[in-house]
Amino acid sequence: MSDSSRPLLQACDVSKSVSGPEGRLEILSQVSLQIRPGESFAIVGASGSGKTTLLGLLAGLDTPDTGSIELDGHALQQLDEEARADLRRRLVGFVFQSFHLLPALTAEENVMLPLELEGVSAARERARAALDAVGLSSRRRHYPAQLSGGEQQRVAIARAFVHGPRVLFADEPTGNLDQRTGHHVCDLLFALNRDHHTTLVLVTHDATLAARCDRRIELEEGRVVPHDVSAHA
Repeated sequence: MSDSSRPLLQACDVSKSVSGPEGRLEILSQVSLQIRPGESFAIVGASGSGKTTLLGLLAGLDTPDTGSIELDGHALQQLDEEARADLRRRLVGFVFQSFHLLPALTAEENVMLPLELEGVSAARERARAALDAVGLSSRRRHYPAQLSGGEQQRVAIARAFVHGPRVLFADEPTGNLDQRTGHHVCDLLFALNRDHHTTLVLVTHDATLAARCDRRIELEEGRVVPHDVSAHA
């Protein structure tokens, strides 16, 4: 069991660059942060500031050029892709701007899918409980095309939470939604964060949404803006 006194996620002097037509392009430069268990944490910044790249590194979808990242005590840069994928399956949930639902599956089947791929028993019952938690019990037999954008995002949230992740990464989760629906989806994310003690790492350009988080950092051209880590407490 993880030690609740230590950070669930921490990055130390993380840098990342990619090859471009004019040579190496620096995406992130010496980014450091710590995120506690059960915390809501926002990564904000303008388009192209490195927010999504940082989220991918924190989730183990990629590895930094330099620096280190630990997820629940596991040094990600020391793991191969198979080991990082196994860690994500056990500890991580994802919600993206695009819903990424399979159109040929019902809402219930979309939520069941990650459990079935892992051979989890009672997958259907757990999927129904997850859909009930996001207020979609009555829509479980509907296909994505029969659901509104907000309903599709709620299905995606149910799918992300169905296996009980320790951390949920949300990348612009309201980007494809109208303002009212976006507020409802955000209320749901923060409620699940509170009720299940699931750490929420939220990438957003919306300052109002970021202000709802326990803490936040701002990126500008791949660097943390000095003295911008903030907390409500």
